[in-house]
Amino acid sequence: MKISLPDTSGQTSDYRLLGTPVEAQAMPADSVRTVYSAAHVVRDPFSDADPSGAPAIDWDATLAFRGHLTGLGLGVAEAMDTAQRGMGLDWPNALELIRRTKAAFPDALVANGCGTDHVDPSDARSLEDVISAYLTQVDAIQSVGGRIILMASRALSHVAKNPDDYARVYREVLSSCDEPVILHWLGDMFDPALRGYWGSDDFSTALELVLAIISDNETKVDGIKISLLDARKEIEMRRRLPASVRMYTGDDFNYPELMAGDEQGFSHALLGIFDPLAIHAASAVGRLNAGDSKGFRDILDPTVPLARHIFRAPTQYYKTGVVFLAWLNGHQEHFTMIGGAEAMRSLPYFIDCFKLADICGALMDPELATERMRAFLRVYGA
Repeated sequence: MKISLPDTSGQTSDYRLLGTPVEAQAMPADSVRTVYSAAHVVRDPFSDADPSGAPAIDWDATLAFRGHLTGLGLGVAEAMDTAQRGMGLDWPNALELIRRTKAAFPDALVANGCGTDHVDPSDARSLEDVISAYLTQVDAIQSVGGRIILMASRALSHVAKNPDDYARVYREVLSSCDEPVILHWLGDMFDPALRGYWGSDDFSTALELVLAIISDNETKVDGIKISLLDARKEIEMRRRLPASVRMYTGDDFNYPELMAGDEQGFSHALLGIFDPLAIHAASAVGRLNAGDSKGFRDILDPTVPLARHIFRAPTQYYKTGVVFLAWLNGHQEHFTMIGGAEAMRSLPYFIDCFKLADICGALMDPELATERMRAFLRVYGA
């Protein structure tokens, strides 16, 4: 099968598809790794709602995608940045998403993003404002029986004056959580507003504070997701965590090696890239469960070039590539996104997404993907 693809000057040449789709195999229930996929939402393309306003969500397609993930045995990290949280998905719709996912998949492994995004950071005047905002979402999520991922807060970054302020806020919020939570250390490459989070731009200084917060609240912490795209930093922190606290890799550049681990430990996963690579993730962890470390790497290593491309700078727009692949793979019938985010990447970016997905076997139905890619190119006049 081949398709004519343009280069950056508009000149076309034939590209012949090479990849073999990875066979879908559900991850075993007794998995040696806990794996969450941070799932995207599907926009309603027929809504008359302006993309700059409140999001119009296709709930049926959004929940169907979660059924795809849970059917593979993966956990769902709900209402996170992959779902455009804080970048189109507002808190009322995030809570509705959390409610609907809980109702549709009551027995699934689901953890839900909890933050302060219903408060404009500039309106937060004190730590009490931030604590109150966090607890509003904690209470709402727990009232529907949801578990919590405690997301980084732009409002806290705005008002905190020193590391002690972060320690106080996290201590008070964690004390109100019914079950152990997953903390989230989100780097500023994902959200520039979080630069200097934990009170310092220096990783070593910030690390000491986060470890102290975890140590002081150990019974309230299931694990921490670290999204700094730096394997060395993740491993350094992983080796210093209490035995009861999991490291969830959020490193969409280095996940195979971090999940495989070393003689001193390994990382679990909570990844946006496991939205388009859900089948790869489930199949690879199944190999690991069978003691086949080489098979695990053989499935995941070839996906890294695609992941690095999707998450290339400016990284906060990675969701555009994620949804593009969901469309190519038939998980939704259109390529539109809340907030008009489908426009945030260039045509060459999409072409390389198509090629790299083909190479690593991430085009589940190459004929459908090629048909949709041709339609996409016609929109660009190619």
